[in-house]
Amino acid sequence: MAAPSRERWSKEFSRWFDWVLEEAEIYDYGRYPVKGMGVWRPYGFQIRRRVVDLIRSVLDASGHEEVLFPLLIPEHLLRKESEHVRGFEAEVYWVTHGGREPLDVKLALRPTSETSISYMESFWIKSYRDLPRLFYQVVSIFRYETKATRPLIRLREVTTFKEAHTVHDSFEDADRQVEEAIGLYKRIFDELGIPYVISKRPEWDKFAGAVYTVAFDTVMPDGRVLQIGTVHHLGQNFTIPFEVRFQRRDELIDYAWQTSYGLSDRVIATLIAIHGDDRGPVLPPNVAPIQVVVIPIPARSEEDTARVEKALNELEERLREAGIRYRVDRREDVRPGRKYYEWEARGVPVRIELGPREAREGSLVLVRRDTLEKRKVEASRVQEELEKLFEEIRSELRNRAWKWLETKVRRVETVEEARKILEEERGIVELPWCGRQECGLRLEEMVEAGVLGSPLEKPEWVKGRRCPVCGQPAVTSIRVAKKY
Repeated sequence: MAAPSRERWSKEFSRWFDWVLEEAEIYDYGRYPVKGMGVWRPYGFQIRRRVVDLIRSVLDASGHEEVLFPLLIPEHLLRKESEHVRGFEAEVYWVTHGGREPLDVKLALRPTSETSISYMESFWIKSYRDLPRLFYQVVSIFRYETKATRPLIRLREVTTFKEAHTVHDSFEDADRQVEEAIGLYKRIFDELGIPYVISKRPEWDKFAGAVYTVAFDTVMPDGRVLQIGTVHHLGQNFTIPFEVRFQRRDELIDYAWQTSYGLSDRVIATLIAIHGDDRGPVLPPNVAPIQVVVIPIPARSEEDTARVEKALNELEERLREAGIRYRVDRREDVRPGRKYYEWEARGVPVRIELGPREAREGSLVLVRRDTLEKRKVEASRVQEELEKLFEEIRSELRNRAWKWLETKVRRVETVEEARKILEEERGIVELPWCGRQECGLRLEEMVEAGVLGSPLEKPEWVKGRRCPVCGQPAVTSIRVAKKY
């Protein structure tokens, strides 16, 4: 059987994505009576939980400690770092009453936690011996988005916000932590098969209160670019106003240095979107709530029915022993073809078909969700075959996603070429750049797209080339894209 088409996935992505969230019962969006907020349904919550478990395992293994801070932040804390509050004040939800009584202090629903965590760190950090400290939490944040909201992509309540906050005794050690955070995010995205481009955000688009920001972006099926992770070097911009001071090794008192880095629901949105086709999502086996669905094929005789039931029981025992997450679809009022469609729409990585012929032969038919390829295996070897198949699927999904991204990143030298590609194909366009802010901002206007930033290291290909805006020699490249 031919592999499923990916045409609708790419050409009608917005409708496809909404259909998948509803059909696969992942996320109910638009019916909850608060704009920009949705409900994780049980199947979707299991996907979310496994992604969060992966994130936690990576952070825990690297020395991060999980914490949990209050949702409410007093106004005076939020306003202590002036650049930070200017970046968020238009998006803050405020709590002004307790019951019928006006509050003495306005309370913000957490838009992010640099201020509240810095405040508490001022009590916890006293000496260089306390450093570095690596904290993280997985919480809801609230931002009053004024743009059109989209499920899991642009929300007013982000329900899966992983924010890490670290404290260091020097600028250089915070720099090192930024590099480590980039490595951690690579590991997470690689585990999920999500491809990415890493850019240093331009000065005018960095996180409010950061010295600099590094971001991970990916290209979605419609060609638009989605930011899926950020890492910020905060310098001493929060530790000075919040008095996070420590005694150095030379016994002088100094302000600590910080970093922060975040992931959100967008990781799950990207996981669903990137590994898709016309039939729905294709979930990597490591995060799929159900790794294998077993479809019994009805028998016509009592003897064959008993034989199939016995083979099913033996199969379940093997799957349980192997620790595989499975479901047997025993619904008698639904035809096998309908079951295939429903489980494919949920992205279950492998389907096992077991009918009278297989029961007599002591065999099983395994069907890959990503390619719909069928293979017959001995029932007694199902554990080994599934382990092999899971790795093949993960590898294929990862390779297919990276190939997709590579076709969507183009290098050009003129504004006209960039504009044409962005209008017709979208994706990411990279041009030579002199590095000056005025040229970057002008380029955004000329191509009618947003700037993602520059590669972390100077790209070799820009040598001898010139900025298309001012004509000066290029010192790096600049990436532009139609963004969410």
